[in-house]
Amino acid sequence: MATNGRPQGPASYFPSIEKKYGQPIDHWMGVLRQAGPRKHMELVAQLKTDHGLGHGHANALVAWFLARQP
Repeated sequence: MATNGRPQGPASYFPSIEKKYGQPIDHWMGVLRQAGPRKHMELVAQLKTDHGLGHGHANALVAWFLARQP
């Protein structure tokens, strides 16, 4: 969902996540898939603890990931 070509919501964090952590968003989606079924905050905590992501970045990735799960 973009307005004037700019991403909105969790996707608006993606450029800074890729720049800061040096991995594409697909990498982080893979990390979350491998984590197995967990609650939102459990996934956020894993990204923060195991991968050193900040809370906002981890939260944005998890929100995007969970919104696309069946």
